[in-house]
This record gives sequence, C-alpha cells and structure tokens, in this order.
Amino acid sequence: MKKAEEAKKTEEVTEVEEHEEEKAPAEESEAVEEPEEIEEIAEEEETIEEVEEEAKEEAEEKKPEIVDERIFTIPLSRAWITPRRKRAPRAVRILRSFVERHMKVGARTEGEEEAGRLVISNEVNQKIWSRGIQKPPRSIRVRAAKDVEGTVTVYLAEGD
Repeated sequence: MKKAEEAKKTEEVTEVEEHEEEKAPAEESEAVEEPEEIEEIAEEEETIEEVEEEAKEEAEEKKPEIVDERIFTIPLSRAWITPRRKRAPRAVRILRSFVERHMKVGARTEGEEEAGRLVISNEVNQKIWSRGIQKPPRSIRVRAAKDVEGTVTVYLAEGD
C-alpha cells in the first residue's frame, strides 16, 4: 500500500511539473505577442478616427436642404374650451393641424407618391407641456421648415 501511495504522489508531482512547463512556454509566447497586440490596437485607433471623419462628412451631406421656412404665431386658445385634463394634448393637435394646413403637408401633387410628414421638435412639445396638462400656453410662436423630401419640422421661433 505504501508503494501505491508513493506512486500516486510521484504521479501528482510529475503532473504539477508538466502543468508548470505548459504554463511557462505560454507566458513566453504572450510576451512575444504583446508588441503585435500594440500594433493591432494602434491600427484599430486609426480606423476609429477614419470612421469618425467619414461619419462627420456623411452628416454634413445629409443636412436637409430647406425649401420653405415660415414663422407662425399659432393661437392655442381653443384648447382651453376642453376639459382641464385634455388641454395640452388638444393644443398639440391644434398646432399640428395649423402647420399641416399652412405648410400644405399631406397635400398630394402629381408624380408624388407619398405625402410629406410633420415632425414637432422636442422643444416645442416641452413648451406646450411646460405648465402641465391643465394650462398650456394661449399662443405659441414657431418656425416651420420644409425640406426637399416634403418633411416639415416645427421648431420654436428664435427668442422664445
């Protein structure tokens, strides 16, 4: 039995030594790979910079070309006729219908397959909802800009 135990111990010792030997060459190879990894990282940084530059160029190209731009003072007093808890949503609907009517959004012309769409900017929405659902403003000044594709975007007029 003692011989069997001693044999097991020697096997364990040799296994441990083998594992240590396996680790040692791996560590050496990692040390060799480090400069290559640094070069790869440097190449990745260069590609990231190139991608950022391309994105900036594309963003400049994609700026919508404004065809028509108008400033409106939209009366929202009709929103005050409705119950208190429905005033701000009604004010948004009034603003939307006013801009659609005056900027001819949704009017189809010959050769045009799809009617334009209306986008209300976040700042206009925040202005309407600034005092809550019960007390929207009585009127609001906005700037409506129509681009080549027929999309009308509504912004707050400057100074408001």
